[in-house]
Amino acid sequence: MGQAFLASYLIGLREGLEMVLVVSILVAYLVKTGRRKQLLPVWLGVVAAVAVSLTFGWVLTYISSTVLYGPQHELFDAITSVIAVGLVTWMIFWMRRTARRLSGELRGRLDGAAGHGARAMGVAAVVGIAFLAIVREGLETTLLFFASAQGATTSAPLVGLGVGVASAVVLGVLLYFGAIRINLSTFFTVSGVLLIFVAAGIFKYAIHDFQEAGVLPGLSTHAFDISGVLDPSSWYGAVVSGLFNITPQPSVLEMVAYVVYLVPVLVLFLWPSRAKKAAPAAAAAPEPNVVADVAPASPEKPQHVRA
Repeated sequence: MGQAFLASYLIGLREGLEMVLVVSILVAYLVKTGRRKQLLPVWLGVVAAVAVSLTFGWVLTYISSTVLYGPQHELFDAITSVIAVGLVTWMIFWMRRTARRLSGELRGRLDGAAGHGARAMGVAAVVGIAFLAIVREGLETTLLFFASAQGATTSAPLVGLGVGVASAVVLGVLLYFGAIRINLSTFFTVSGVLLIFVAAGIFKYAIHDFQEAGVLPGLSTHAFDISGVLDPSSWYGAVVSGLFNITPQPSVLEMVAYVVYLVPVLVLFLWPSRAKKAAPAAAAAPEPNVVADVAPASPEKPQHVRA
């Protein structure tokens, strides 16, 4: 179970926490500005986004398992895997680039929505803001999970995703009420590195599917054979296979794709950004890393979550 569980748990934890933080920002801002009546539209938008994401996951599963067979099935899985890799790569860099101003952007959109003249227009705008903020993460999570869970024969990936999302919700609630404090910047950096390894494994798996579909050659040309060393049933085998997707007999093309994706993306992600380079000069007035003013429902004595 560990091999299929770990990657799905990481996806659920990382993506789930992003969604929880977005919802926390929206809820906290509405509460602190005395707009509690707009909380219901926010939750309606969140529920609608979750429903769309679940429906999208069902459609992907139905097409892959029922509609397509043989090479078409492998080709569909390969294409969805490549799309998932592209989306998660973009989202990792997007979060690193916009984390510092995410709270301000969401607040600005809420202020704009509240400024609509007609009440119905204002409610619809708030629903739309919550829906768009969550559905983007939800669709990415669904696609990434679908790609990472391909080939699984048990419910372990689904359990891992569920436990990861549940952990993210608990963590987000504790952050919101000030029960714990964590360095969110460090969390997203570490989880981003791990997700890059997961994405590299998914890209490797996509190449394998392309080879099985007959689109790419070299399926039987193995790069190495470590089947006598890597035991998938062991704890270390579960970690290596689950997070890094290192298989005992990968093809040469699979490993080339794995390295070609992993090395440059990892270097670019860990390369100090302009904001980090300028941090020492602005040390006297540091900014929050991911969220600011995520506080409990009492506007009189706000508590802050600082990354």
